[in-house]
Amino acid sequence: MSLAVGDKAPVFSGTDQDGNKISLKDFKGKKLILYFYPKDDTSGCTAESCNLRDNRNVFKKKKIQVIGVSADDEKSHKKFIEKFDLNFPLIADTNKKIIKDYGVWGEKMLYGRKYMGIIRKTFVIDEKGKIEKIFEAVDTKNHSEQILESYLK
Repeated sequence: MSLAVGDKAPVFSGTDQDGNKISLKDFKGKKLILYFYPKDDTSGCTAESCNLRDNRNVFKKKKIQVIGVSADDEKSHKKFIEKFDLNFPLIADTNKKIIKDYGVWGEKMLYGRKYMGIIRKTFVIDEKGKIEKIFEAVDTKNHSEQILESYLK
């Protein structure tokens, strides 16, 4: 099943790097940028996360929350956040439930080898829990700009 703009965002509940529970209902009445990335502390994921970090104040002014999700565990997320001074939570989805519910688990290819993994994708969820925008072609170095330019003008 593939999600589309206008669909109700799948309800999720997970644990962040500090063991705090985070769920979609926590953001009722707020906009949410929910971005999925393959792995902590890898070049593309670091570029994307740091770009979102560097523009966090712009999102805050627009009352938009940012949350990252990957299959890494809480300990890995904590190290990643501390190493790069990230200023938003990362959900540890080790059982891949949220990842699969959002349709970002799928076949990928690297150097001619096929494998299953997280497909980098970002969802903007509105105040009522509906998907407003989906970014499938994420520019890791300029993702905030991508969001702001094509969506939040």
